[in-house]
Parts: sequence; C-alpha cells; structure tokens
Amino acid sequence: QVQVVESGGGLVQPGGSLRLSCAVSGSLPHINNMGWHRQAPGKQRELVASINDVNIEYADSVKGRFTISRDNNLNTMYLQMENLKPEDTAVYTCLVVDDFLAPYWGQGTQVTVSS
Repeated sequence: QVQVVESGGGLVQPGGSLRLSCAVSGSLPHINNMGWHRQAPGKQRELVASINDVNIEYADSVKGRFTISRDNNLNTMYLQMENLKPEDTAVYTCLVVDDFLAPYWGQGTQVTVSS
C-alpha cells in the first residue's frame, strides 16, 4: 500500500518562508512525476510545481519564489517557499504518479500567510 504524507505547513507572516516535504512509502513502480497542488477556499485546485527526471515546471504565480526538489533515495519531494504572500494561503497537496500513470494523493498540509 502506498502512502503519501505531507508535512511542513503552518502559519507564517508575509515575506516569510516555509519548506514543505512529501514523503512516499510503500510498494510502487518507479515514480514518473511528482507535484505540488494547492487549493484556496472558494477556488479551484491548481498546480504549483512539478518535477520529473527531465523537467521542472512552476505556476507563473510562484516563479522566482518557490523551488521544488526531490531526493530519489528518500522518495521525498520538497517545496521551498520564499517571500510568501497572503494569496499563497491554501491547502498544499502532494501528487505522485507512477510509470503506469496511477495517481497517489496525500492528505494535504495547510499553509497560512497572515500578519
């Protein structure tokens, strides 16, 4: 059984930083792609950043502020978030896709940017 667990969310002031982690455990085929999605109250879920063996992508709203990375040995993905803004407030959820394109979602971690 595959488990996807996020951590690192919390309350931070505007301009502050947070680092999210997404740990994957269990038996699954090779990971094809990993990504961070977020959903703010009353808004649709959006892709924040994604990473695979050859490509990294970011939403325009986070370019230059967020950095996605991955440790294949630990099956863990990270999202370093800098210069956070109130509009970054959302539940951040990790998505893992294996080579058979099966998706595995985490439960999400709340990020709140407020003074």
